[in-house]
Amino acid sequence: MKILVTGGAGFIGSNFIHYQLENYDDQIINIDKLSYAGNLDNLKDVETNPNYEFRELDICNREKIDQIMHRGIDYIVNFAAESHVDRSIEDPSVFVKTNIAGTQNLLDLALKFGVKKFIQISTDEVYGSLGKNDKFSEDSILNPSNPYAASKASADLLVKSYFKTYNLPINITRCSNNFGPYQYPEKLIPLFIINALQDEKLPLYGDGSNIRDWIYVKDHCKAVDLVMRKGESGEIYNIGADNEKTNIEITRLILSLLSKTELLIKHVKDRKGHDYRYAVDSSKIKEKLGWETEFDFENAMRKTLNWYLDHKKWWQKIINEQK
Repeated sequence: MKILVTGGAGFIGSNFIHYQLENYDDQIINIDKLSYAGNLDNLKDVETNPNYEFRELDICNREKIDQIMHRGIDYIVNFAAESHVDRSIEDPSVFVKTNIAGTQNLLDLALKFGVKKFIQISTDEVYGSLGKNDKFSEDSILNPSNPYAASKASADLLVKSYFKTYNLPINITRCSNNFGPYQYPEKLIPLFIINALQDEKLPLYGDGSNIRDWIYVKDHCKAVDLVMRKGESGEIYNIGADNEKTNIEITRLILSLLSKTELLIKHVKDRKGHDYRYAVDSSKIKEKLGWETEFDFENAMRKTLNWYLDHKKWWQKIINEQK
């Protein structure tokens, strides 16, 4: 079986490729345009694997991807996306191009070549903000609060339209906040781990009361794999781990595990349109596909901390490139 993974040099995509190569004998073709968050160091240990191939490509490049599709691609798993909310607020146009036009390009190629299924990796942020008690179901209204989330919601609607209009087999997954190895250090957990290791300030938005449901990336990869292989065509699947934590709780946990002082916390001006809480109901994927998480939250946090401690060269290289 041949699987085209887009954005496979990024955080979740690279973890998904590791998961596939560890568990199956399928062929993986990874395309990634290697923007700032795409990092081939994430895949150094598999680059000589005979079942793995990398091509530096933008998902908007129809001609080049068309050539790859001629090789008989069975599944497309679309991780490729601009994904940082702050960057989307500064320049939404990049997000529209990659997340909407790029997805539409892939859909056209999937339709042209008759793939078995197109899997769109979305986000719980398409639902918008929640109050204190409810959870989003797959049928919840999309109500994005920032340009990133709006671009992902738009892509989801495009994907659904190709199923309804052209009968293209599709699935959409909407996952909560991921953490784990290879996460680019602009996101909260890797940024705060790295800053704490260097005794630098941890810039916490507002009072830190915003709530997210956190999932270890390997649990997410297992869920995507199940959806790809067993998901019912046309269906959406929420993926969450029921680990709701405020940002200040996450911050304090990181400092505690690293034996660092809370004096490193620096409260900064809140993000524009900052959603208060995300939480998804994952009962559908559990009941229909038998998915369950394997990693306890605190143990997964310790694994993540240890990974960043053991891979200083990986993140130091990124930090040096940013200077």
